[in-house]
Amino acid sequence: MSFGDPNNPYGQPPQQPPAGAPGYGYPQQPPGVPPQANYGYPQQPAYPGYPGGNMMLPQSMPGLLVTARVFLFIISAVQILGALAFLYFAAFASDVSDGADELGFGSVGDGGDAAAGVFAIFALIAAALAALSITLGVKFGRGGQGIRITTVIYGALGAIVGLIGLFVGLDTGMASSVIGPLLWLVFGGIIAAAPVVPSGTAWFARPRY
Repeated sequence: MSFGDPNNPYGQPPQQPPAGAPGYGYPQQPPGVPPQANYGYPQQPAYPGYPGGNMMLPQSMPGLLVTARVFLFIISAVQILGALAFLYFAAFASDVSDGADELGFGSVGDGGDAAAGVFAIFALIAAALAALSITLGVKFGRGGQGIRITTVIYGALGAIVGLIGLFVGLDTGMASSVIGPLLWLVFGGIIAAAPVVPSGTAWFARPRY
């Protein structure tokens, strides 16, 4: 009986490889080379950068845009008050026209009707501008390039109107006639400039999810 016969059931069991030895089929590491921890899996490449990747996208609305937004809401309040005032004048002119017709003053009645129509048109224009101001202010949070361009044009037109009013007020020489146009010019200039500066441009160009 030979203990070395592998087919002998009573023979000596085969020797187990020592602990820590690499299993069958694993490549042997050469001396002096540390073992690899990835077991043959390729290392994941790093994510490539992107142009402007070091620039942080704005997470909150820039201060100048917040100011322009507040100005839009203030202007809308003034425009709403103006629309209500024009409606009141239109109603008053209509009442005067009706009273003049009853008294036989036809020319006065015709003039009252014309004045009522003019005041009604001004009321509609003021109401439409108030709606536009509110819409632009509300859309600052989620609006894109369309809101940005519309705001710039709207603010520039307001600044032009304020500048014309300022020249007229200076020509009259009355200090009270200068304050309103000056405020309108400042408000319009800030509203037009806020979306154009780099912080405003980055805000309207930011990705939306």
